[in-house]
Amino acid sequence: MKRAAMGLLLACLAAGCSSETPGASVTQGTTTGAGMEIQFRSEADPPASGDNTFEVIVAKEGSRISDADVNAAFSMPAMPSMNMPEMHASAKLESVGDGKYRGTGRLSMAGTWNIRITVMRNGQELGTKTLSIVAK
Repeated sequence: MKRAAMGLLLACLAAGCSSETPGASVTQGTTTGAGMEIQFRSEADPPASGDNTFEVIVAKEGSRISDADVNAAFSMPAMPSMNMPEMHASAKLESVGDGKYRGTGRLSMAGTWNIRITVMRNGQELGTKTLSIVAK
């Protein structure tokens, strides 16, 4: 029994499990930056068209970073068949302590939005994360 529990724990740690994992409407995405960990979640899951609260957790080599500038840029590709141009939105996320950043972003319509989260400190880029969410 102990061996099975230990195996499950190790598998979870290897997969990056935590109590703060994204919901079903958020893809895991790709992170850049040596040793960077950037987690994203929407307070409402799934997010809706209109204002939404987003949270990002930032860590480098396991230590949370609370003194960075964190921005989220949202984009939805153009849909020529529906005569819709590409759409953009952004949100500056403010530190709320312990490596957590929170802010509000406005998604103008339901659908799949691509997100690029940028983490900067003293004008230097520490890392980015690209992912997608589906707004309802």
